[in-house]
Amino acid sequence: MPALDLSEFEWKTILRPLRKDDYDAIVEMQKVCFPGMHPWMREQIESQINIFPEGQIAVEIDGQLVATSSSLILQYDPDMAWYDWKKVADDGYIRNHNIRGDTLYGIEIMVHPDFRGMKLARRLYDARKELCRELNLRRMIIGGRIPGYGKHAEQMSARQYVDQVCAKQKFDPVLTAQIANGFALQGLLPNYFPSDEASRGYATFLEWRNLDYMPTTKRRSSHVIEPIRLAVVQYALRTITGFDEFARQCEFFIDTASEYHSDFVLFPELFTTQLLSCTNVTRPGHAARHLAEYTPQYLDLFTEMAVRYDINVIGGSQFVVENGTLFNVSYLFRRDGTLGKQYKIHVTPSERKWWGVAPGSKVEVFDTDCGRVAILICYDIEFPELVRIAANKGAQIIFVPFNTDTRHGYLRIRHCSLARCVENHMYVAVSGCTGNLPFVENSDIHYAQSAIFTPADAEFARDAIAAETNANIETMIIHDVDLEQSRRHKLMGSVQNFNDRRTDLYKVVYQEDGEEHKI
Repeated sequence: MPALDLSEFEWKTILRPLRKDDYDAIVEMQKVCFPGMHPWMREQIESQINIFPEGQIAVEIDGQLVATSSSLILQYDPDMAWYDWKKVADDGYIRNHNIRGDTLYGIEIMVHPDFRGMKLARRLYDARKELCRELNLRRMIIGGRIPGYGKHAEQMSARQYVDQVCAKQKFDPVLTAQIANGFALQGLLPNYFPSDEASRGYATFLEWRNLDYMPTTKRRSSHVIEPIRLAVVQYALRTITGFDEFARQCEFFIDTASEYHSDFVLFPELFTTQLLSCTNVTRPGHAARHLAEYTPQYLDLFTEMAVRYDINVIGGSQFVVENGTLFNVSYLFRRDGTLGKQYKIHVTPSERKWWGVAPGSKVEVFDTDCGRVAILICYDIEFPELVRIAANKGAQIIFVPFNTDTRHGYLRIRHCSLARCVENHMYVAVSGCTGNLPFVENSDIHYAQSAIFTPADAEFARDAIAAETNANIETMIIHDVDLEQSRRHKLMGSVQNFNDRRTDLYKVVYQEDGEEHKI
């Protein structure tokens, strides 16, 4: 079997500026999103793009336009007629856009019905929030439809309906999502869009406050902090009946991490061995290659989940057969639908003996929307040279999916991870399996205490442990790490291990792509 072409599994998910040639697709989407409402005219779309191109955003999946967002900037006036959509948005032409204003006003967000449930609205709201931060705007205001109200209009007023939605007693397809994205309800706007029968013409007046707003200057050169939210899964292996059961358990953790707005979720090494519990293959070498047959399903599952739940997934690791050779590979599933992979470089004696795993030969460092990251699988974190290479390539976070059977094995992972944090001024997240698989050779018992480790200095956690699980229970930890803090620590920490290396006495020399490199 040749190496799998990862491009065949990717979902090309792109957040980009709206273009004038998107007009026909916009109109088609408006017709299915807002049936009965008159769609934008070409002149309105072109005017929005000409006047404020940064505020007109699109999401594209595999070349298809699936979601859009339109906005403009205004100077906030509490007496403004926010209830008059045509006046506030200049009837959609936004010729009243004020580049010196302090408020981003959202005209419209829409998601194609075939792609709802994939948190695309969250991506668009996050893009708007980032635009507010970049332009140092004080707030974002939107007038949101309440399309669920029409079904209840005979039983209650619009105010009673939105109160129940805010109290989570009722679900509204628009307002519920807006509240989940950090907007606060400020009031109701009658006759906002009279032709909107589903909302009975009403809209909600919602506001999001930019906590990074700086009144002393119009623009900011950089963020004070760069928090990245990590979710680390401690996964309990158990007997299952098939791939669908495995997929449901994985989706549960990904969904939960997404609900907490995590940027990354990390799964353990070879947690896919759970799939061997529902097969009759018993000889370890044959079992490993049989497990590799699930790789296409595994890639499809995690690619879809990363896009659907808007989160970068480090999918533990999985066996792969390439040109007859068995590898242990960890895949990065980015939330834009693209993939990356890291081969395990150091194979343990038991992997070699029982399964016949071959080693990889390159340390990859991956670009993501949250900085540069690397993945080192289990045993690899015990070799400091690999992390030196990753740090030299710009990695800011090391993800370590591991799988250990005893406490001694786990402690090797833990202590070496802590050392790598000190040596390279970076964060290391480790994720392991717990539970038992009695009928799976070389994957029968497991010991884990998953954690997020930091450098050891005054500005970090006292024990250099940002968060950790209790040992040997199925759970997940969620914690924010600050990349700007680790950058400053590398330059100005109490000790500066990476910068103080005696390269006049020693170097890391390695081969990559046929060339020799030195650090």
